[in-house]
Formats: sequence, structure tokens, C-alpha cells
Amino acid sequence: AGRRVLDLTRLLPGGFATRLLADLGAEVVKLEDLAAGDYLRTISAQMLAALNSGKRSLALNLRNPQGRAAFLRVLPGFDVLVESFRPGVLDKLGVGWEVLHQENPRLIYCAISGYGQTGPYRLRAGHDLDYIARSGVLAYGGELGGAPAVPGVQVGDIGGGSLFALVGILAALHERQRTGQGRLVDI
Repeated sequence: AGRRVLDLTRLLPGGFATRLLADLGAEVVKLEDLAAGDYLRTISAQMLAALNSGKRSLALNLRNPQGRAAFLRVLPGFDVLVESFRPGVLDKLGVGWEVLHQENPRLIYCAISGYGQTGPYRLRAGHDLDYIARSGVLAYGGELGGAPAVPGVQVGDIGGGSLFALVGILAALHERQRTGQGRLVDI
């Protein structure tokens, strides 16, 4: 309670993490672009509603200088920002970690991406099935000697994305109480 979260995420991992923060009492504002918004709008209205229940909504075009300026004006009112773009997208828009940390040194910035902000796979697209296959989790289901069984729930997105994002954000908020400084959380 008493914390404000700016949710720039799309799809399940970030949306579920910020929904949990809202359930824990944070005020969550979902920021969507004016063109497509969250991809769930075209995939599943039911999932979109479930992940965004209890959130407020804001639409801005961060590619537009006025939209970027408005974004930077509202930023100081937030404790946490969560995004789920490929690495470097917000940097190209002029509102990456370095800029935002300078504008709001107490900001907890959580970036959820398929393969993290660094490393050889950082720019690759990925989905739940990719993550559980690469990790070996997919091999745990199915008939012996047969094809693996695809789980009925997105294990990698929730277990590897949403929940670790939540843990990282809560740990960074706790650390901020001691140091007064924000942190980049790379999930």
C-alpha cells in the first residue's frame, strides 16, 4: 500500500506481476501506446480484463516528443516502472534506465524480457514454450519415449517472469528504504 507502479508491459508475465502488486495494495497505472496497446486486446479480452483488474489506464505515444515529455512529467510520482520490451526499446525512445534514473533516482525499474538485457540471446523473441524447452522443463511431461506434453499453463512466463519480477521489485523496494536509491531489476 502507498506505492505507485507504472505498468508498460504487454502480454502475461509483466501484466500478472503488476496485477499481483495491485492485489498487494499498490496503485497501478497501465500505460499503453495509442496504436496497438497491449497485444492481449486482440488475443484474449478475458485475459486482458483479468490482468488489468484494479489498474488505472493511461495512453501516450512515447515516439512523440509531447508524449515523451508528458511521460517524464508523471514519472516522479511513481515508485516502480515495469516494462516488457526487447532490450534497448525504451533507450531508443529516450526514456531508458539511465534517463529515468536521472529523472527519478528512487525509481525501481523492472525490465522483463525473454533472455535478459545482456548476453547473446538478448534480442531474440521468445515465448513460454521456448523458455521451458531450453530449460529442460518441457521434457518432464508426456509419455516415455514420446513427444513432450505442453503444459496447460504458461510455466515459464509465470514462474520465470512474473514471480521473479515480483520478488525482484519487492527486494528493490526494501533496499530502497535503506539506501534511498532505485535499482534496475533485470528479469
